[in-house]
Amino acid sequence: MSGSGRRVLVVAHTGRHDAREAATTLLMQLTVAGVGVRLLDEEAALLFDGRPTDPPPEEIVAAGPESAAGCELVVVIGGDGTILRGAELARPAAVPLLGVNLGHVGFLAEAEFADLDHTVDCIVHRRWQVEQRLTVEAVVLSDGSVVHRCWALNEASVEKASRQRILEVVVEVDGRPLSRWGGDGMVCATPTGSTAYAFSAGGPVVWPEVAALLVVPLSAHALFARPMVVSPRSTVAVELIADSAGSGVLWCDGRRTYELPPGARVEVRAADQPVLLARLHQAPFTDRLVRKFGLPVTGWRGRAR
Repeated sequence: MSGSGRRVLVVAHTGRHDAREAATTLLMQLTVAGVGVRLLDEEAALLFDGRPTDPPPEEIVAAGPESAAGCELVVVIGGDGTILRGAELARPAAVPLLGVNLGHVGFLAEAEFADLDHTVDCIVHRRWQVEQRLTVEAVVLSDGSVVHRCWALNEASVEKASRQRILEVVVEVDGRPLSRWGGDGMVCATPTGSTAYAFSAGGPVVWPEVAALLVVPLSAHALFARPMVVSPRSTVAVELIADSAGSGVLWCDGRRTYELPPGARVEVRAADQPVLLARLHQAPFTDRLVRKFGLPVTGWRGRAR
């Protein structure tokens, strides 16, 4: 254990050379500064091509709900997909997640690969603030019994299992039927997920501090098929039509999947446990939106001073 007793869990995209390089730099700089580094056993050998490192990681642990226990941060090096994998480890331990972006957009990331030295300095001197992000819980019921549970930071989506078929669903909000749709499925997203799958499906961008849930039909064949924003206290239910030819699949954050039985009911609501994001900068979300999407703001004058 490091002399300070401090430690961080580092998770990286092991298939990328720049991620392995960043992880090696992070390990060296944090260890020299007295912050111990914990790695996942499934990543440790891949990160360093099986070669011993100097200094070595403080701990190597198995991936699971206890991976981040006792850590003060989970530092993820990669794109949003890798950051979502890190969230699966950080959330059970209520440990803040700090993303270092190696992807293209990287909305969940707080730091960039080019600023790694600054990121290390912020970690060493504990210069971060914690932001809570709403998560959702998805519960699958079949014949009235719960058969599956999962959670998501971005979205829980009910989608068709076959490209050749459409998925027939009825959507309910707070115990009342809303509409029946035939299409590719339905996305139930958080404000964090409003810039992910829901955005690609035509949903609105929602500022992270807004407490709400998004309901976005996927390629629905109906006149009323607009994205909707509902209360964070609402329960959204998606029922698969029992006699429909199409079968369905539940996806949580595009990572965890569950095949839905005929006539299944999926209930989505805000979860009790958030994901904690470590923030190094206090830039408004508007600035993040402009930077990540490269939005044109030439000609803006602002309020006259």
